[in-house]
Amino acid sequence: MTAPLRPSIDVRRADERFVTRLTWLESRHSFSFGPHYDPANTHHGLLLVNNEDVVAAGSGFGPHPHREMEIVTWVLQGSLAHQDSAGHSGVLTPGLVQRMSAGTGVVHSETNDAWHLQGGQPHNEPVHLVQMWVVPDESGLRPGYEQRDIDAALRRGGLLPIASGMPKHDGEAAVRIGNRRAALHAARMQSGDRVQLPDAPFLHLFVALGAIDLEGVGTLGAGDAARFTASGGRQVTATASAEILTWEMYARL
Repeated sequence: MTAPLRPSIDVRRADERFVTRLTWLESRHSFSFGPHYDPANTHHGLLLVNNEDVVAAGSGFGPHPHREMEIVTWVLQGSLAHQDSAGHSGVLTPGLVQRMSAGTGVVHSETNDAWHLQGGQPHNEPVHLVQMWVVPDESGLRPGYEQRDIDAALRRGGLLPIASGMPKHDGEAAVRIGNRRAALHAARMQSGDRVQLPDAPFLHLFVALGAIDLEGVGTLGAGDAARFTASGGRQVTATASAEILTWEMYARL
């Protein structure tokens, strides 16, 4: 018999994260990643990776492999060009969500698309993004890719399911991931806006931009996160313009 979950909210501040700094990259890791390893901080629920990256113009991640992972990418500023060995390509800008299912194996690259035209003008700015990984329900799947523009829906407000494998989000989520027990929600909020978090056994709330007040906890700023165990359903209020990313999960690794 499974022991009942002990309710908790574990707040992790932005400056507590592991950091990788290179000439072209600043990457802040919510969980153990690459050379940064802490056996007590490897995941929460089903979420293995929550990396916040800033990539300089003219740079990026060259071709590298992945397998057996569902990877969701969300751009906050700038534009990110994607290409992979399965023939998929695209350019991500704020308001577009991307899902890549690595499956049996895929090689891809992600680079700062510094000369992508925006409003008829090229730009030469860093790209700021959040990339998140969860394991799939099944191994050995064929690699897949989806990209959807949800900018208009974000502007209407509320907490939106943007990447989900849950049956309850069929026809609602912008892209589908290969895990039936996990969903990613996003909200773009103005000061005073309120949303209610899902009531799930495991939640991961990440403040991507701005600042919020979390019911029963207090202020969270950009880069801060809260890991909920049996403590969902709380209200989030924006105290400035903000963007939040929330994983709703019904299992843990």
